[in-house]
Formats: sequence, C-alpha cells, structure tokens
Amino acid sequence: MPPLTDDRSAKLPFVVLVLAAGIFLMGTTEFVIAGLLPEISDDLGVSVSHAGLLITAFAAGMIVGAPAMAIATLRLPRRFTLVLALTVFALGHVVAALSPSFAIVLAARVVTALATGTFWCVAAVVATTAAGPAMTSRALGMLLGGMTMANIAGVPLGSWLGQVSNWRGPFWVLAALSAAAAAVIGRYIPDEEQREARSVRAEFAALRQGRVWLALSAIALLMGGVLATYTYISPLLTERAQIPAAAVPLVLTGYGAGALLGTTVGGRLGDRRPLATLITAAAASSLILLLLVFFSTSPVATVVLVTVMGVTAFAASPVLGALVRRFAGSAPTLASALASSSSNVGVAVGSWAAGIALASPLRQAGPPLVGTVTAALTLVPLTALALMRATRSDDHAAASDPSPRGRARVG
Repeated sequence: MPPLTDDRSAKLPFVVLVLAAGIFLMGTTEFVIAGLLPEISDDLGVSVSHAGLLITAFAAGMIVGAPAMAIATLRLPRRFTLVLALTVFALGHVVAALSPSFAIVLAARVVTALATGTFWCVAAVVATTAAGPAMTSRALGMLLGGMTMANIAGVPLGSWLGQVSNWRGPFWVLAALSAAAAAVIGRYIPDEEQREARSVRAEFAALRQGRVWLALSAIALLMGGVLATYTYISPLLTERAQIPAAAVPLVLTGYGAGALLGTTVGGRLGDRRPLATLITAAAASSLILLLLVFFSTSPVATVVLVTVMGVTAFAASPVLGALVRRFAGSAPTLASALASSSSNVGVAVGSWAAGIALASPLRQAGPPLVGTVTAALTLVPLTALALMRATRSDDHAAASDPSPRGRARVG
C-alpha cells in the first residue's frame, strides 16, 4: 500500500489530544478493577473470584456494546454522542460508588462499558477525520496512547488511591474527571455540518469487504496473543523469573512505556508503509513471546522482553485500526466499533486458553507459548492482505497497459 504523503512534521489537531484524554479515563476504568478486587470483595461480601466478574462484565459490554451502540447512535451528531457517552460514564461511576449491592455495581460496570464502546468508536472517527488521510494512523496512535498512559499512570494511581482510602475513592475521582471531560469535549469538538445522513445500510454494506474481516481477525489474533500473555504476567515474573513481587509494578510500567513508544512509532510508520509495518510487528511479537518461553527464567532477560513486547505489539494497533477504517470506506463507524470488539474477543479467548496452559505441566511458560502461536497466526490474514494488494496493483498496471500483453493480463 503506497504512502499517502510524507508529512512527518505536521502536528495533529488539538481535538485528537482532547479525545485521547477521554480514552485515558476509560482505559483507567477498564483496568483499575484488577488492583482493587480484594477491597471490593471485602466491602461487598463476595469472594475475590466472584468480584472478578466485574472485569468479565466490562469486557462483555465492550464486545457486544461497541457495535450495538455504534449503530444506535449513528444518526446522532458526533459531538453530542461523545458528551452523552462521557455523561453516562460519569453517572455509572456515581451509582457504583454509592451502591452497597454487588449486583448494582455489576450492572453499573456494564453500563460504563457500553459508554466506553460508544466513545471509542465515535472518537476514532472524529479523530481520524480531523487529522486527515495522511495522519490516520498517527491519530489512532494518539488515542491508543491515552489507553497506554492509563496503564502507566492511571491504573497505578487508582489502585493506590483505592488502597489508602477505599475502592470507592477512584470511582468518585473518575466520575468527576469524566464530567469535566464532557464539558471540555463539548467546548472543543467542532459542531459537524450534516451534509449527508449517515446510513445504517451503508455501515453494514461496508462489512461485505473481505479486507475488513482480514484486518479485524489480525487485531483479534495479535492482541489476543500478547494480552493473553500479559494477563498472567505476574506469576511469570514472580514464580518463574523470581522477580520480587514489589518490583512487578515497575516491570509493568516498563511494558506500558514500551506500548506508548510502540503506538507512537507505529502510527508514524504505518501511514507510509502499513502492511510492511504490520508484518514486521507481528513477526517481532511472535519472536519476543517465543523468547519469553525459553528465557523467562532470567530476571534481566524477562524485564527486557516484556518491555519490548509492549513496543512490538502496540506498534501494530494504530495501523490495524487505520486499515479497518480505510477498507470500510465512507461507512467507518461500525467497522471502528468492531475493531474494538475484535481486540476484546482476542483478549477473552486468548486469556481463556492461556489459563488452561497455566494449569498444565507447562505452568508459567504456558501463557507465552499460547501467545506465540496466536500472534504468529496474525501473519495469515496479513499475508492475505499483502497478496490482495499485490494482485490489485498488478491488475491496475495491466489495465493501464494498452499492449496485447497488458490486455492478456487483464483477461
């Protein structure tokens, strides 16, 4: 796929930064629960494993809710939809912070997941539209940067606050910040001109493109492979690499910093050479995960490999999102929502398989081995996309060749 332009020095529009801040809050909400499960369990009178349903419910809400809400809000103005999503997000946190009932907190998590899915798919469309075709991957990289910053700063701070006060404290803070973000987004997101009504039929018609599904499957496989390994990274670090438990947050911060670097570099490279960037990132991720299987008994090697894993995996994320939008053409909203759902499907299935591997004789080496195989499978849809691209280029060249040989190639 040829580069659009070489616009490396151009700055992204301010609205992209504003939207990334909203993604930061939602990423913090999604992952902070993992550090608060003991406190939630004690306060609401449920087991830790039962409290873990708060994580499962959020993932399920994202998988189902993102495409469903993308269609439900399709005809609404995008600025209104973003503000509404943040408002519902804030109210969901208020309800959870006030409730003594686990069932109500669980329901509030589902509602906030629906709001998160809505915000993400609309924010992706608004950001890439504002940035223009030449900086689509960079814009998505900035949004994903908000998610990785949530892992670097938001989740540790939220976990700390929940431990020094109680688990409801982070919920109140997130409610207040998301309400403030709704006001800022209402101020800075431009009011779009309704030149043409967005069509639900057109959104579904875009899904007939085989390339869309190849890109979506690549998202599920790559994110599933890497994040399935990340789900069980703590026992790998403490039991296999013999890293002290107190040092685990520092290792995870290194992973988050690597992910931030990956989204930045991948976003820039992906606008110029998307398929080459993707194939390189998928191959490198598979290699890193394979090395983890064999060298994770060494603390130093494990720390380095986990950090590099963040770089290679997340270098592909903005590029895959950009390709999904490009292949969907003039109907990108549902496709953007499905990109988010695909990532969560990959995480859910990959984590399930990695959990089985962890309980097998492979023990802590099982999850990275599952991740290696899953990430390597990403090369299948990516190779298919590259071959389709080469075929389209050959057909175009043949159609432009008036000679008998060119006409024969077209025929």
